[in-house]
Amino acid sequence: MMVGDRSLFGANFARRFGRAWLLGGFVFLYLPIVTLVVYSFNNSPLPTRWGGFTLQWYVKLASDQEILGGLWLSLKIAFLSATSSVVLGTLAAFTLVKYRRFGGRTLFSGMVTAPLVMPEVIVGLSLLLMLVALQRTTGSALFDRGLTTIWLGHLLLGMAYATVVIQARLVDLNPQLEEAAMDLGARPHQVFLLVTLPLILQALASAWLLTFTLSLDDVVISAFLSGPGSTTMPLVIFSRARLGVSPSVNAVATVIIVVVAVCVTAASVWIARAERKRAAEINAALRGQT
Repeated sequence: MMVGDRSLFGANFARRFGRAWLLGGFVFLYLPIVTLVVYSFNNSPLPTRWGGFTLQWYVKLASDQEILGGLWLSLKIAFLSATSSVVLGTLAAFTLVKYRRFGGRTLFSGMVTAPLVMPEVIVGLSLLLMLVALQRTTGSALFDRGLTTIWLGHLLLGMAYATVVIQARLVDLNPQLEEAAMDLGARPHQVFLLVTLPLILQALASAWLLTFTLSLDDVVISAFLSGPGSTTMPLVIFSRARLGVSPSVNAVATVIIVVVAVCVTAASVWIARAERKRAAEINAALRGQT
């Protein structure tokens, strides 16, 4: 075999091995999800035995007040957590990128990113102890375990993720654009609203979707911070799964998978179109200058 033939054989083998490895990874990741979706239409109450096609579990899901109540609570908490995480994450990222030197910067950066490496058990337990201490000290019902406490826990975790995503986008921005706006007489808040914010809008959308998903499926922190009458949907599913996975759990999981997939696909298409539009506008501006 010639040297050229060996090189060609090695390149073909590497390409085929890479494709096979990628396919195996996708199968490992998504086959359990496909199986869950298929068995949500199983007519048998046993999750390991196929009894034919049926929609009865989706019909029963419409009258399952426990799951529906948990789903509504989870959606409210996820929306509040994602929105507040993006707002606080934007402020934190803007501070870390635009202000390189200020007292306590290292401590501030470490405190912002600490939840990323801290086990959720530790985060949930520490928040629980803090809220119990605040409730005993103030006697306020605000710190009773429920929607507010779960939201605070999810906000702590979500803000760290949002800060990392938005900070990465701010670092890549061309500072000359903001400098040009200030040279034209724009005030700092006008530069942020009219120049910086539109440029990082896609990162804000990505951070919102990420923190929304993290809040929607969180179990550990919610378990520590939830109270009577404030059980989120993941906690309901987890408690039922401990007694054996039923097709009703598969049905609600399938609904969530479909909703999340549609939202992520729509957001990805919107972000891709916005990126192409922004690139076209930049190219047009550069051609106009030349």
